[in-house]
Amino acid sequence: MIIAAREAFVRMNAVAGVVVASLALTLGGAAAQDKTFVMKMSTPTLNDVPDTLGKNFGAALEKESGGRIKPELYPASQLGAIPRQIEGTQFGAIQCAIIPPEFFVGVDERFEVMAAPGLVSSLAHGQKVAADPAVLKLMLSLGANKGLHGVGMFMAEPISVVSRTPIRHIADFKGKKIRVFASDFQKAAFERLGATPVAMTLGDVLPALQQGAIDGALTGVGPVTHMHFQDAAKYVTLTNQSAIFLMVEVSQKWYDSLPKDLQAMVDKHGAAESIAINPWAADHRKRVEAEWSATGGELISFPADEQASLMKTLADVGQEVSKTKPTVAAAYQIVTEAAQRLK
Repeated sequence: MIIAAREAFVRMNAVAGVVVASLALTLGGAAAQDKTFVMKMSTPTLNDVPDTLGKNFGAALEKESGGRIKPELYPASQLGAIPRQIEGTQFGAIQCAIIPPEFFVGVDERFEVMAAPGLVSSLAHGQKVAADPAVLKLMLSLGANKGLHGVGMFMAEPISVVSRTPIRHIADFKGKKIRVFASDFQKAAFERLGATPVAMTLGDVLPALQQGAIDGALTGVGPVTHMHFQDAAKYVTLTNQSAIFLMVEVSQKWYDSLPKDLQAMVDKHGAAESIAINPWAADHRKRVEAEWSATGGELISFPADEQASLMKTLADVGQEVSKTKPTVAAAYQIVTEAAQRLK
């Protein structure tokens, strides 16, 4: 009888243990569903295309998640210079960064292929290339083993050069120090034009122009208009030799901490907002061009024959830069094939 009683006691304890474990799992699952996940989003610009996408992306996530994802937008490099923003995203201190792909070359050198001169012929063309499945498969996968989870890519605007003195002809580039993004494609392009390229993040450009450390900077019309560059450098030359694309990169560490349903929302809205921003970006470019001119700046375009000569001079920069880098060459082939197919 004593043995039977002991066996009954053991069975009761076992059943109780299962119930407690089951209850703990249930409560744990409920707690995960109720938890709020802060999403710090960083961009280098203010009132421009990248931070507008960040605002839209965050709002869509907060709405569908019922507030379980709480976005916090930090534009104008409030969380540090671009390299610090990238590092912060890799380590999880920042949950999302919206930055041109060229700045990620320290993570994976293939990021720079979107900066190839002549890759796209217009904003509309670039937006199609950014949405191409083959291009997205490549670009969003980069950095996956280094703390980054790509969820979107889009084109903001064609590239321009803001300068202290007017650049009205190709020959005016000779001898000038021009700020570029962290891309060998851009460095090689300006070296061909007789300029000295200087890699620099956006937050450092205006002081460098004011101090005369550089003569001009590769940029978009949007950033220089919203950041009031006119007093230091009133001339913008619409070179259009390449495009400004933006990557929407999420911290892999943060993404892995999310429940599966929130992960799906991040992927879904990252992709959707990268498409939805396209008409706004096109309208924004028109608005900032008008605003730049209205506030004392001057827009310059090369004569048609010189523009054609510029593009001819830079046409094979992509091939030249990538030919000694097998992985970059393979990536360059993917994006150029897509660009040709979507013309």
